[in-house]
Amino acid sequence: MNNKLTDPTRSVVLFFLKVTLGLLCRIKSEGINNIPINGPLIIYSNHSGELEIPIMYMVVQPRIVTGMAKIESWDNPLLRWLFNLFEFIPVRRGELDLEAFKKTIDRLGEGYIVGISPEGTRSRDGKLIKARPGIVTLALRSGAMLLPVAHWGGEEFIDNLKNLRRTEFNIRVGEPFFLKLEETKLSKEVRQTIVDEMMYELAALLPKDYQGYYQNPEERPYLYLNKKVNLEVD
Repeated sequence: MNNKLTDPTRSVVLFFLKVTLGLLCRIKSEGINNIPINGPLIIYSNHSGELEIPIMYMVVQPRIVTGMAKIESWDNPLLRWLFNLFEFIPVRRGELDLEAFKKTIDRLGEGYIVGISPEGTRSRDGKLIKARPGIVTLALRSGAMLLPVAHWGGEEFIDNLKNLRRTEFNIRVGEPFFLKLEETKLSKEVRQTIVDEMMYELAALLPKDYQGYYQNPEERPYLYLNKKVNLEVD
């Protein structure tokens, strides 16, 4: 099971990222101990800038994260090399890419962490936008544990860089959970309800100014999230 950071090239790349990001950012993290030490896992997070992906790789070491990226990214030689190194999965946008879905299921079956941004596109102001329900099908089909990881501050990175300022990047890891569907039929409406519950769980980790579409998560009922899990996964 190749879900640990054993490849020497990956180690060198991540060391370089750690040094570089340490110079450019002040990274504050909470809840890192909530990340399971092994086993299939879907990490989902908000998407607001350029920093969350490399910082996510740093946070979960010695485990590694893979994910899906638009197939056009492989046209860029540097991105192609990096994405192949970290075993990213190319996906064709605007269509149901069953091959990419199957490869992602396979990665989870091998014990990898798969990172996903349910919003599907970047939020320009850092506030949550309405999520898409594709992650629900992936979680139910794979049976993988889900873990919300919220971050904020990275949306200011480019402006800070231009003004030679370090960026305050905050990351907060929530509680892991599984989805529970029981006898409920998985309709389009139910899938959207589930992903909305997941996003409210993510919003609860963010400062109120960043909650956006998912305001007041403390007032929302949760019907489909089962948090009774054991972090010591074999």
